[in-house]
Amino acid sequence: MEISTSILSVNKEEATKTFYNIEAAKTDYFHIDVMDGKFVKNNTTDFMLESTETIKHISNTPIDVHLMVEDVRDFLDIYIPMQPCFITFHYESIYNKEKIKEVINEIKAEGIKAGISIKPNTHIDEIIALLPYVNLVLVMTVEPGLGGQKIIPDTLKKIKELNEYRKKEDLDFYIEADGGINLETIEEIKSSGADIAVVGTAIINSNSMKDTINELKK
Repeated sequence: MEISTSILSVNKEEATKTFYNIEAAKTDYFHIDVMDGKFVKNNTTDFMLESTETIKHISNTPIDVHLMVEDVRDFLDIYIPMQPCFITFHYESIYNKEKIKEVINEIKAEGIKAGISIKPNTHIDEIIALLPYVNLVLVMTVEPGLGGQKIIPDTLKKIKELNEYRKKEDLDFYIEADGGINLETIEEIKSSGADIAVVGTAIINSNSMKDTINELKK
């Protein structure tokens, strides 16, 4: 199980210091939650852009960008030049579903792993046809946009279904879970079949980020 540390709850005034500490704590990825105030209520565009630029400057830890936005292509123009490890966008944000594969290919053509994300109410049947083409599927285990929520139990079933389908079809994509994950819930995320867990406040607000990340990985 890899850990992608969400920087959503980082204190802006202490951001650079916190990013150094997150890297020193041996996170596997920095998770960048880009919200436009339209697809979700919160707007984090300025802080996430500034933070990503800072992280690229001070750290070699891979960057995991999660676009919770309506205008996906506008944000691809911003984040593709930064060459993150992953760029993940929401299935629900592309109204013309025939265009989704184009967006996936556009990301992959730049040497970046492409991910598709689904909200809790979106069933995996809706993205089955896309699974051979993506590098990652991000399952939102809470409603996107707000921190501190509890995991929605039905989302764990989706992770299990994705894992079973991946094995059955011999596909090669990561399964990432995002929302409500902490030391108490990490085991059920792992046993469901997820490869990467997105964890925010449980790491950022802990007494020792290094110890917390080590415990999460265990």
